[in-house]
Amino acid sequence: MAFIGDAGRVDGSWELTIYVTDVQQESTLRVNGDLHIGGVMLKLVQSLDIAQDWSDHGLWWPERNQWLLRPQTTLDQYGVQADCRLTFTPMHKALHVQLPDLQVHNLRVDFSCKCFKAVVKLCKELGISHPEELSLMRKWDREDLKRVAKEVKGHKKKKESGEAPPGQLSPSTSGLNSSSGSIDGRLSPCPSRSPQGPSPTSTLNRSGGTSLTIPGYSPMNGTLSPDSSHNLSFEGSLESSLANSPQVSSKDAFQVLLRPKNLAEKARLNCAWLDSSRSLYEQGVQENDVVMLRFKYFNFYDLNPRYDAVRINQLYEQAKWSLISEEIDCTEEEMMVFAALQFQAQQQTGVPQTPPEEDGVDKGPGPLPVEKDEVGEALADLQSSLEGSSLSSPCGGGSGGGGGGGDLTHIPELADFVKFFKPKKLTLKSYKSYWTTFKDTHLAFYRSQEEASGTPVFKINVKGCEIHPDVNLSTKRYGIKLFVPDTDTDDGMSEIYLRFDTETQYCRWMSACKLASKGRTMCDSSYEAEVSALQTFLAMQHPSSASPSSPPALDPSQVDIHPEDFVAPRFCKKFKTKSLVQRVMEAHANVRTLGLTDAKMAYIKAWQSLPEFGITYFRVRMTNSKKEELIGVASNRVIRMDLHSGDSLKTWRYNVLQSWRVNWENGTVILGFEGQNVTFEPLECSCKTVHEYIGGYIFLSTRATDKSQSLNEELYHKLTGGWS
Repeated sequence: MAFIGDAGRVDGSWELTIYVTDVQQESTLRVNGDLHIGGVMLKLVQSLDIAQDWSDHGLWWPERNQWLLRPQTTLDQYGVQADCRLTFTPMHKALHVQLPDLQVHNLRVDFSCKCFKAVVKLCKELGISHPEELSLMRKWDREDLKRVAKEVKGHKKKKESGEAPPGQLSPSTSGLNSSSGSIDGRLSPCPSRSPQGPSPTSTLNRSGGTSLTIPGYSPMNGTLSPDSSHNLSFEGSLESSLANSPQVSSKDAFQVLLRPKNLAEKARLNCAWLDSSRSLYEQGVQENDVVMLRFKYFNFYDLNPRYDAVRINQLYEQAKWSLISEEIDCTEEEMMVFAALQFQAQQQTGVPQTPPEEDGVDKGPGPLPVEKDEVGEALADLQSSLEGSSLSSPCGGGSGGGGGGGDLTHIPELADFVKFFKPKKLTLKSYKSYWTTFKDTHLAFYRSQEEASGTPVFKINVKGCEIHPDVNLSTKRYGIKLFVPDTDTDDGMSEIYLRFDTETQYCRWMSACKLASKGRTMCDSSYEAEVSALQTFLAMQHPSSASPSSPPALDPSQVDIHPEDFVAPRFCKKFKTKSLVQRVMEAHANVRTLGLTDAKMAYIKAWQSLPEFGITYFRVRMTNSKKEELIGVASNRVIRMDLHSGDSLKTWRYNVLQSWRVNWENGTVILGFEGQNVTFEPLECSCKTVHEYIGGYIFLSTRATDKSQSLNEELYHKLTGGWS
């Protein structure tokens, strides 16, 4: 109703209703459309007449699912009218955050800023550097995963029958009071929910790890850090609990961890990621909800034990639980090495540790990264570029390709007899031995060494191939699986097996293949480091040879450990407890000299060497195809995969990626490569989620070696926003 003032004229004002969460009451203000948001909040606070710090409060519009945060913007510019109902609520709210080590901390988080910025602030409070590598996920249980699959299936049936799509796909979080945000951003942005309960006071004090009585978390009670009285100042027990997590049994952990049974469920897990470009409130996350802080991008910058203890420990914990929960697969020998490293880390917890040397070089036999000062790195790169490669005869187990490491014209080459097999339908495995050379990024196969100067029988360009190890140390099988792009068709890859006689030979050829798949040759300075790391990891899987200076190996009969806390359940079913303990202790003999941080770093490095490491799966349908497939997004490539077998069908590298964008109308992701567009529709998550992963990896690749660089949030959102 128009208001008539003292002069008897209509002034155009109207009544605006605002709900104040702190006092749980509605307040009515008479406002004009040209009144700015700052003036509305000032007028509201004056009308409340309550002595309180309101500086952390903001206006929330539940109907539009939108924060009104620009103080100079008017009500008319926002579109607020007389029938609108706004909420005046604190922007910082309590949130239960589960860290990678499964500790749950009750923290105060900004619900009004973009999720990316909220994570940056959160990581700063927790002491985790490089927050751009992490993000927040919704806390789901197995029923939520089933619900996602059912709702997607139901949506697909309605779409095929021509019915209108549902308003949103929204798996609840089974008693965790978590949001039921939209699974598919194309269907609905978010539920319009607004808190109507009391909000805590506006203090920004943050409490530490707690034993929460939240449904679904009761098994964890008593295992988490009990101290909740201090702030996050990293003085005392909190810093220690973040850098050295309390031990959690697998029985308790599996109450809150999801264990995917197949590739489809692994892909479904990635529907839980929050949108980095929208605030927590806009995505339905409410006060006292449970969310998970996890490493999202597997491109880790400058892991340095001198100042990164918290980040290294949380990364180690995420790696550990991803292996024990079978989110990432590995072989028996590899699992025993991981178990041994985990046992060594637990043994070293509480033992006084020798601080890392000032030059940053980590000790111990593990494949640990070597950090150098910036001047030293520049000089090393200059020397490498001037001298070429120091490789004189890089092949193992056979003759090399010539000497003269200082010869600028020399190109490193591998040459040896290699067993070759290309599987075909309805044929038995039959390897043939060829004299094989590896030069630049090409494998050339000859019938004999004498014919090597002529035309090869066939030749393979390894650039763009997928490289998977095929190793079994107990049977002395040293093989490589190559997935080579099929030249006959644009889609699909041919599978090729290579087999080697010795471990040294395998390490050198495998390292060369890895570099070649990225378009790099053995001239690269990282080649020898790659060989050394691979040799070290395999050496850990061999029985230990006793050394007089090494501490004595532990007697399995005198060690009280529960193997199910160290190895994945499938190995517990395969072997008896006594046999598992024996094998873990045999592997432990190789790593018993490592310190706490060295053991964690070796664990992370070994985790990074697994074939499935760093591949995030999404269930998709390619354009002009009815078949459901997988898209795997990694730090340097996008992989088209078979949904059931996981075989690579096609690989596209980021170095040939020219554009990536989203078609919001039909919910597809469009990747523009050199001479080819790849278009697909994500089936279980928003197209924005897939696009954000790709753009995020492009963003991480822009990080310079300068450690003093600042985080460019604007560039991150530009690369991940989904627009051209």
